[in-house]
Amino acid sequence: MITRKWAAAGACGLLAALAAGLFPASAAAGEPAAKDSPKVELVLDVSGSMRATDIDGKSRMAAAKQAFNEVLDATPDEVRLGIRTLGADYPGDDRQQGCKDTRQLYPVGKLDRVEAKAAVATLAPTGWTPIGPALLGAAEDLKGGNATRRIVLITDGEDTCAPLDPCEVARDIAAQGIHLVIDTLGLVPDAKTREQLVCIAEATGGTYTSVRHTDELSGRVKQLVDRAATPVVTPVATQGAKQCQGAPKLGAGLYTDREPFGEHRWYQVDVRPGQELRASVSIAADRAVNNDYGVMLRAVTVHGREIVRGSEAGDGRTDVISTGLRYPKGGADAEEEDDRQAVETVCLQVSNSFSAPASVKAAPGMPVELVVDLVDGPDGASDAASFGLGRGWWLLGVLAVAGLLAGLVWGWISRWRISVWRTN
Repeated sequence: MITRKWAAAGACGLLAALAAGLFPASAAAGEPAAKDSPKVELVLDVSGSMRATDIDGKSRMAAAKQAFNEVLDATPDEVRLGIRTLGADYPGDDRQQGCKDTRQLYPVGKLDRVEAKAAVATLAPTGWTPIGPALLGAAEDLKGGNATRRIVLITDGEDTCAPLDPCEVARDIAAQGIHLVIDTLGLVPDAKTREQLVCIAEATGGTYTSVRHTDELSGRVKQLVDRAATPVVTPVATQGAKQCQGAPKLGAGLYTDREPFGEHRWYQVDVRPGQELRASVSIAADRAVNNDYGVMLRAVTVHGREIVRGSEAGDGRTDVISTGLRYPKGGADAEEEDDRQAVETVCLQVSNSFSAPASVKAAPGMPVELVVDLVDGPDGASDAASFGLGRGWWLLGVLAVAGLLAGLVWGWISRWRISVWRTN
């Protein structure tokens, strides 16, 4: 019994030592910079088509009202929320008048739930579907400050007020550089409505969701409002080159691009002595593709020598496939007078092996999300990378030695126990 306890204690000690080296305690993060409260405006379609009764046996308008009440109850206190309608007031046939029918039902600000619910309760399906003017009005409602801004558009049909194309409106909003995201939700959408709402969302980095049940609507809107309260990093659109020479130079951040089937994209990152480059890439299958595909991310010198790579294969079970790599650069020599001379330009190559049937459109390319981070490199045994995660052979060596020692100790204990058993 005593021997077992000593053996268990030794094993636990060895595991604890390995864990301490591989998974060190992270440093406490600094206090975040002060920022304005996030702003969200819900834009609701109140056009005549919202009378249709095809959502859980009730009208689309009734389902939207129920969902809005649930969302208003769950909205975080720090979110400044507003509501805008389209097609809520003009019931006539004058197209010019109907395409101006958008107004702010509840102003963007501190939420009074009772007042907001009372305003929503007065709505009844009425007129046209001026999505473009409503988006312009919502963007104006959210102007000012450095807050996170998000529009959530809920509609059951495509815009009826062209030539003011809502997709072009969304692109214009994105081009203003105000980091305003538009998410779209289609209530029992047809193909044309879906296509238009996807275009609006993609133009600003937002999302599109098809909704056929009340709980789906309320759950998705709650999720989007919560996302505004805890925003993610805003991605920066970039365009990779076909070779390393002339490729865009990236710093730490989140980047988006498009990559055709089976092609490569190149990017450059400057790594200073003592830094570690950490990069990851994700490619989304946003259309019907063949079930055998893969993605590869390589770090290469400007002279073409491969430094490190990461790769992953997929078989059609997921819509997104990701991989990543790490490259720690050693510190500069003591005699290096100018640190800038030691900066190394690393070429990042993103490759994919997606393919699709001939009937699937190849353009635009697959959506790519590239994350680049530059952190302080390993300088001590407490750093995970210095313990071997940055250079695989160190970790292999440590594990081999640990396994050898553990085997020797266990063999000695086994022989001792057998000799004691024979003696007794």
